[in-house]
Amino acid sequence: MGRLLVVFVVVVAVLCGCGSEGVLSQAVIDRAEAQGAAPDLIYAVELPGYELAEQSVGGVGDEGFGAFYVSPDGRRVELRVDRGSFSDGLCADTSIDGAEPPTAPVRCERDEVGWYRQGGGRHDYTAIRGDHYIRLAGRLADVDRPALKAAVAGARPATGTGTPSPPPSPVERGDLPTNGDGAPDNEVGPGG
Repeated sequence: MGRLLVVFVVVVAVLCGCGSEGVLSQAVIDRAEAQGAAPDLIYAVELPGYELAEQSVGGVGDEGFGAFYVSPDGRRVELRVDRGSFSDGLCADTSIDGAEPPTAPVRCERDEVGWYRQGGGRHDYTAIRGDHYIRLAGRLADVDRPALKAAVAGARPATGTGTPSPPPSPVERGDLPTNGDGAPDNEVGPGG
């Protein structure tokens, strides 16, 4: 009975983890698309100890996508996805966002996932997928290199429920009359 319980718990844990990668709420996906993010550039990552800050999700540039992942103690990591390429030549010549000073030299290393870059107290991992790149960046003190690498390697196009989120309901104004031409009621009441 004990082994059966352990097997059941392991299977449930595996099943719960499956399918969670790449899933964003449909409202978040709709908001990013409304801000100009191309649907094929909306990605999600799994970063242990961090949660997606849904209010940070949105369009970046012409059709790119951006979001922050935050930890309970306030550490943040930024995800950016945009059209374009990356190369060994661009690696050291492209500054790292938020580096102090902004002109800090950039150290580059390429591996099977992409490019790891470090400079000015920050680091990032950049991977190419077809006609776009995925970049995950943060302060050296906020996230370690293996976590960045694993998250970028596992980045998945975001999926939602497939059902668009409902439009916001109309606001009840209270100053519109129920009859007549519908103009607001601006009469001054007693005392005022």
